[in-house]
Amino acid sequence: MLFHRVANTLNYLDIKTVVVSCGTCYDQLQGYKFEDIFPGCRIIDIHEYLLEKGITLGSDKSYLYHDPCHTPMKLQAPMKTVQALVGPNVVESKRCCGESGTLGVTRPDISTQVRFRKEEELLKMEAELRGSGKVAAAENLKILTSCPSCLQGLSRYGDDMANGLLEADYIVIEMAKVILGENWMPEYVAKANSGGIERVLV
Repeated sequence: MLFHRVANTLNYLDIKTVVVSCGTCYDQLQGYKFEDIFPGCRIIDIHEYLLEKGITLGSDKSYLYHDPCHTPMKLQAPMKTVQALVGPNVVESKRCCGESGTLGVTRPDISTQVRFRKEEELLKMEAELRGSGKVAAAENLKILTSCPSCLQGLSRYGDDMANGLLEADYIVIEMAKVILGENWMPEYVAKANSGGIERVLV
């Protein structure tokens, strides 16, 4: 019902694209038959949207990438999109992070067991990256993801590495930091609060 109200209120905008940043949200929105609410509209993940617009990082830095159980990237293999966005030196980190939405809160017993397996995988990959010289001995390891829930789960592994820390971040946030600078968020908020966002009551 709310989406119908949004569509009626914003019909002058001729909305053609809805950008999402969560795979679970993507899957849920698909079930709402958006094509009936917003005729001719499509749903796309923010990372695929950035790639479509030619906004890439092109970094030589080595990153790990954790693909969520509910991946939001639907147009091609997620790793292909991630490497095109970030750079060629992105390596996929397998196994569930143990967060699984609310699993870490509702069933910590199961979540902890899943977490142990993920930690083993991360330590193995850390040894490989440091052994090959792709990540320096004193350098923190960086893992990216495309899911806000997974980001929360991956943040729990911060102190578990053999050397240094594991820094978890969202792909689009890492891109913003590198492309726009460390102050990208307060600068964006200032612009948004100064007329950069259209507020609509529905």
